[in-house]
Amino acid sequence: MTAVRMITVVAVTSVVLTVLFLAPAALPDTWQHVIYSPASVGLWILAMLFGPPAMVVLKWNWVRHG
Repeated sequence: MTAVRMITVVAVTSVVLTVLFLAPAALPDTWQHVIYSPASVGLWILAMLFGPPAMVVLKWNWVRHG
């Protein structure tokens, strides 16, 4: 059960980060180069690498005990 909850936390965190990354696509084209700059993409990649494990650590009480 613990593994299922850990996978759930990782999956939800990844989906939220992806949705937040894709949300500015609805903005006008003139904003695209500002929103999707190399720096913001790099920060998003770092968030995708370190965000899910950080959420597992933060939610460890829920993961362990439900």
